[in-house]
Amino acid sequence: MIKSKVTTISEEQIKQIHNSALEILEDTGVVVHHDEALKLLKEAGCIVENSNRVYIPTGLVEKAIATVPTRIILYDRKGTPRIFLQDWEISYGTGSDTINYLDPYTGERRKWQKKDVENAVKVCDFLPHIDFVMSMGNIVDVHKKMINREQYALMLLNSTKPQVVIAEDDKTLDDIIAMAAVVVGGREVLKRKPLFMVYCEPTSPLQLPYESVAKVLLAAETNVPTNFACGGLSGGTVPMTAGGSVLQAHTEALSGMVIHQLKNPGAPFVYGYGITPLDMKTLQSVYTSAESMVAQGMLCDIARYFNLPSWGYAGCSSSKTVDEQAVMEATMFTLMGALQGCNLMHDVFYLEFGLTGALEMIVISDDTINRVKHMIKGVDTSREALGVDTIKMVGPGGNFMGTQHTADNFRRGWSTDLCDLQGYEGWERSGKLTLFDRANKRVKEILENHQPEPVNELQKKEIAKILADAESKL
Repeated sequence: MIKSKVTTISEEQIKQIHNSALEILEDTGVVVHHDEALKLLKEAGCIVENSNRVYIPTGLVEKAIATVPTRIILYDRKGTPRIFLQDWEISYGTGSDTINYLDPYTGERRKWQKKDVENAVKVCDFLPHIDFVMSMGNIVDVHKKMINREQYALMLLNSTKPQVVIAEDDKTLDDIIAMAAVVVGGREVLKRKPLFMVYCEPTSPLQLPYESVAKVLLAAETNVPTNFACGGLSGGTVPMTAGGSVLQAHTEALSGMVIHQLKNPGAPFVYGYGITPLDMKTLQSVYTSAESMVAQGMLCDIARYFNLPSWGYAGCSSSKTVDEQAVMEATMFTLMGALQGCNLMHDVFYLEFGLTGALEMIVISDDTINRVKHMIKGVDTSREALGVDTIKMVGPGGNFMGTQHTADNFRRGWSTDLCDLQGYEGWERSGKLTLFDRANKRVKEILENHQPEPVNELQKKEIAKILADAESKL
């Protein structure tokens, strides 16, 4: 893989941001709404005022950074290592909990049902360049306290791929861990070979809510990879400038990291956040602004400086439908994330600032990711790859159509089975299909033909029992 990619800020700027974050943690502190976390912080040397205002000393932050693992592996359902969060390695996956679903059969914009999430996960399972899955849709045909559990069961039953999960609280996360343990061979196996990462957030500015901290503590205890990722609105919950937004997000990530490492030093933690500026004309968060991509570049530079795995965004759009704007914005974020070296990128398929999802966007983004991965993988300059002897053999005025070198290599290059590479007449004979037409056709083909590798019947029953027990306690 090519190592000379895009950097956004210098080491001197990283130090400036980090030192400013340490100053904020020491002088302003954070509010922590969790008794166990407060106890851990106080015993570690933090000053606690007014019962939950915590001032974190620099030495404690530096100790936490030193104990976070520099690399994390996520495994698939069968225990095979699939995602490597390290160096410049990149992986892509979908997002969670969009409210609206663009039905690929009717075109209707409606609420998500369980069957829709099942279908969306099947599409992800089939596509070769979607590396992990998230829940994608906020389903409305289950009890609201069961949404995250039901989503996870659908993810687990309909794909073998690694996952990133959302959990409402630590009880929900514990049930998700129990379901994952069923299919991988127990909780101890899951500790050793994590199947998923859990996504947690602070409440900006500078507040650590009970539910998020409880999940961070449980993740640390059970060795489930996690993050503590500010979802900052520039000009709203974080400062307007890219530098100010990243400073506050970095500060909040460090506060979560300290608690996480106090609970279990060496537990896997992923560094990252998402910055979306507020459009002051509409007060809408602009998911795919240039500033968002700059902020992501900054977080990747900071993560590499401290040798931390990174978390970010790709493949998302502010467009309300699958159109030229959607493809343009999604492609820019997908390419920039790769060039920035973001290890784990989510939200592929998001439309309307994350309010709507379309399966066609997953198919289109899969093709885009294929291109991006091919572009950055590097070039083989061995004598055979260069074709030195073949060029000499063909000589002046010849051609390479019939050479063994062409036969050996033409399938090794980039290819697409989504985009139309015919001339006009061939495209016309094929029905003049647009990119959306072809993506919609592919979605339907996958849904009607792909059968994900199933879990066994005993495992399916155990997962159903965990869901039933959880619902009975509501």
